[in-house]
Amino acid sequence: MNTFGRIFRITLYGESHGPSVGVIVDGCPPGIDLSEADFIHDLFRRKSGATGTTQRVEDDIPEIISGVYQGKTTGAPLNISFRNKDVRPEDYNIHTTVPRPGHADYTAHVKYKGFQDPRGGGHFSGRLTVCLVAAGIIAKKILPNANIQAILAEAGGTKDIEKAVAKAVAEKNSVGGIVECRATGLPAGLGEPFFDSVESLISHIVFAIPAVRGIEFGSGFKAAAMTGSEHNDSILPDGKTATNHAGGINGGITNGNELVFSVAVKPASSIALPQQSIDLQTNNPVSLEIQGRHDACIALRVPVIVEALTAIVLADCLLMMGKV
Repeated sequence: MNTFGRIFRITLYGESHGPSVGVIVDGCPPGIDLSEADFIHDLFRRKSGATGTTQRVEDDIPEIISGVYQGKTTGAPLNISFRNKDVRPEDYNIHTTVPRPGHADYTAHVKYKGFQDPRGGGHFSGRLTVCLVAAGIIAKKILPNANIQAILAEAGGTKDIEKAVAKAVAEKNSVGGIVECRATGLPAGLGEPFFDSVESLISHIVFAIPAVRGIEFGSGFKAAAMTGSEHNDSILPDGKTATNHAGGINGGITNGNELVFSVAVKPASSIALPQQSIDLQTNNPVSLEIQGRHDACIALRVPVIVEALTAIVLADCLLMMGKV
């Protein structure tokens, strides 16, 4: 549903064009320094307004409603809220009856029997990823020795990201991208077999990003074409390995090497070019040209979100081991 985690648990709430969106974080240890200022850097990295991103620009100022007293976490649930101010719900009136191809409009209509909030995708919107980044900022404080970094490695099938994005903008289209994430400073032993393996948990939460279509760890799909002698990572005296085809994980458990994985992000569904849809009231075909403010390349804003989600999983795994 809307909750993830065993000990470090997050719950999302809100809609894209509703009054606010937010996250409740339960299981955060007491005594951690936390203020609104701690959120500024990563929230800024997620912000829109640059070329290829939506022109909807929110303040993204966090309101810490509970769980902090005198600058320290109390151990009680943290509630962090973000007001939605730059909203234009009228841009989405048509999508109450005409769903956008590639978006959740149709499936949300079916699942919730027409009672879903259609404005900007409602609860299915990428707007809620601001809440994931906020939760990740807290999680990073539980991982003082970890260094988690994600980058956009390519967009539109090329490493010339600027050119790919400019082309998409000019053509009123959109492009996807590949985000690479690496985490160092992790202890060996994080993860629980079978269903709470590190890969399982990271994959589970990364697919909460609405645009994600794939994920691979280490050598990923290339492993299918390798032999065992090529793929096996020789173990060195310190427990590290000579190569890292496993991406820092064996048997679902971190092995002390660098954690490495890549995420495939699809092109944004909302594009200005004509697309075929249907009118849900008449079931007749409709040619749809989407209006409003949308990203030409969602992937530009995804790296900081992937970092946050990785931190959430690793913090939860560390707490499950009783290391905090």
